Amino acid sequence: MRKALKIIVTGRIQGVGFRPFVYSLSIKYDLTGTVQNNVGCVIIIVEGNEKKVSDMVNELELSPPPLSKINEIRINQIPLNGYLEFSIISSEISSDAVPWMSPDAAICKHCLEELMDPHNRRFQYPFINCTQCGPRYTIIDSLPYDRPNTTMREFEMCHLCRKEYENPLNRRHHAQPICCPVCGPTVTLHNERGESLTEQQRAVNHTVDLLKQGKIIGIKGIGGYHLACDAYQERVIDQLRLTKKRPQRPLAIMAKSVDVARKFCNISTKEVEMLTSPEMPIVVLKKKRDGLLPQNLSPGLSTLGIMLPYTPLHHLLFENSGLECMVMTSANSSGLPIHYKDESLPNIQEMCDFLLTHNRNIHFPIDDSVVQCNGENTLYLRRARGFVPDPLETNAKVDQLIALGGNQKNTFAVGKKNYIVMSPHIGDLENEEMIHSFEEQLHHFKEWLGVEEPYIAVDKHPFYASNSIAEKLKSKVIPIQHHHAHHVSCMEDNGLEEPCLGIILDGTGYGEDGHIWGFEFLYGNGHSFERLAHLQYTPLPGGEKAVKEPWRNAVGMLLYYWPIQGKEWSTKLFPEKLNEIHIIESMINNHINTPMAGTCGRLFDAISAILGVCLTSTYEGEAAIKLSDALDEPQIESDESYSFHLETNSKNQTQLDLSPMIYQIIQDKLNNHPNTKIIQTFHRTIVSCCVQTVQKLVENRPELNKSVVLSGGSFQNIYLVREIKRRLQIEGFNVYTHKNVPCHDGGLSIGQIIIASHAVNKVPMDI
Repeated sequence: MRKALKIIVTGRIQGVGFRPFVYSLSIKYDLTGTVQNNVGCVIIIVEGNEKKVSDMVNELELSPPPLSKINEIRINQIPLNGYLEFSIISSEISSDAVPWMSPDAAICKHCLEELMDPHNRRFQYPFINCTQCGPRYTIIDSLPYDRPNTTMREFEMCHLCRKEYENPLNRRHHAQPICCPVCGPTVTLHNERGESLTEQQRAVNHTVDLLKQGKIIGIKGIGGYHLACDAYQERVIDQLRLTKKRPQRPLAIMAKSVDVARKFCNISTKEVEMLTSPEMPIVVLKKKRDGLLPQNLSPGLSTLGIMLPYTPLHHLLFENSGLECMVMTSANSSGLPIHYKDESLPNIQEMCDFLLTHNRNIHFPIDDSVVQCNGENTLYLRRARGFVPDPLETNAKVDQLIALGGNQKNTFAVGKKNYIVMSPHIGDLENEEMIHSFEEQLHHFKEWLGVEEPYIAVDKHPFYASNSIAEKLKSKVIPIQHHHAHHVSCMEDNGLEEPCLGIILDGTGYGEDGHIWGFEFLYGNGHSFERLAHLQYTPLPGGEKAVKEPWRNAVGMLLYYWPIQGKEWSTKLFPEKLNEIHIIESMINNHINTPMAGTCGRLFDAISAILGVCLTSTYEGEAAIKLSDALDEPQIESDESYSFHLETNSKNQTQLDLSPMIYQIIQDKLNNHPNTKIIQTFHRTIVSCCVQTVQKLVENRPELNKSVVLSGGSFQNIYLVREIKRRLQIEGFNVYTHKNVPCHDGGLSIGQIIIASHAVNKVPMDI
């Protein structure tokens, strides 16, 4: 008995070989009909033997192409039409569906085998790709994803590539970036004057020689330019740091293989999976103690970011070259956007000795993603290449809404139907160049998704760049409190809608009372929130200056809590800062440029300075990162923690007073107790005070939901996440952490867009 079905598949199904996959199934099961791309879906009509049709659908559901992500399959039986064959028909460009686009994918094993095969016509060709690998997001300028809508339109296919492209049974059928040495892009090596030296494999070989000689090479990749150098050569790494104006922040390296990476780091099975996944992100790994690599790669840290070669060009640089690992960092000065346009070449050439570039244009810039394994899940430190622009499904009414995120680690979010599309990591919006890059990418996303932004969500901080950006767009602006957005971001990441508790440990966020928040205990959801508890405020002398110089923050706390003794301790802890301590004392007494702050980030900064771990931060979070890194010293088993008080303030909020802890830490430091022990006890205290605060809140308000979300930048600290979650679960709480977006400000826009949807749609809620 014959049967006909209409099958609509939604999800990431474009640019992943889905149509040729369906075509191959039609041959396997002797079916007729059609398959067609639509914006956001694939429409399949199949006719044939009832059992074979059923078998085909079963295989479609269970074994789709590796790069695809099926969101939904809708199947309807239709009348037989009498198709004589199965055919792939032209893409349909008119649709109201959500336009899913495939992220860029690392080179697949089949292309890698061909790349290294002397008998293959693409042998040593740096742009080899197929439907399962290569550039996607970075080369497309409009939908549907067809070659004329990509930067590959400039390269006319040769006869052989055209034949592969049009053959439904070929691995490169409708692979839009398809090319070969005859018809595709070319790699060229330039000297510091911009003069062309050589091309293709000769350029690759010459680059390897230069890297071994200690030169810095600018290399054009999938989403922008990198600066590369030999990771074994300490001198050239120092030179690279000077060039990038990046004195301390860790530099990532690219290792030839997992085996090479194991020479430097301890790597778990889960971390191997991360390293070798199609996304191939930078994975933060624990360094081995034998120190094979220079310490100036990640100064003062026990971790190192490593990625594997993910483009054909990367593999060619390592193949038979003797190179084992290279520093591979974005080609931009610290705090400026990644360079990706060819007109930026003069700026890149100022930063490197030679330039290995190519003539395939990049339409969208994108950084390398950075992830870390927290023992259970993948922790996203930077969500970019390989993960963007996969949409996130939501139950909220977010269609046509835009959220602009925060000022640091910025991402924005765009609502389309019942999906949220997040931008890649953009960076800190601290200068005109970064703001221009943000606006340019936002414009692309709006055009691509067809969004008119009647409403725009922004952070409540009056001086964030997002506010001035929103004003230019002439839309209705919805201000969102920073930590409420963090709270809801984690809720959305876990599919939670009912009001719940939230512990938000963060660096800096504008509070509704005009003070700086960042150690918050909230209750609510996307509709509204209530602040139930927070850390006691202390002065932040000089505001932003105290963030960059944590010792000032420490002095501010000591002088606030103990005006006389605190000054004595400050001079003992920071003897070279005596004049500045006098000035800070005056600032506090006279309330001059000393905002009041109660944040986890600033607390970590102060303790880091008191212990002499980091007095001045050269990159965001350096003091806290180096303090928490010391936890990785051999652990001293103990349940010991420092003292703290929980009090009730005039607003009937619980207030956390950690001054007893700070006092004990100072005494331990002045009495020469080991830093490692102090740091471990400090961390245990933070865990204990968070757990006890939540317990007290629920005791006072037994009607509260016992679900707790953990969000905010301080939860990049794996120990805090693990131990707070473990301790709360023992006490009967359901605890949720981030899964798909960063816990820091890189995930802020997700919370903002959900809160904005509630504001726009006036969703009722009872707390």
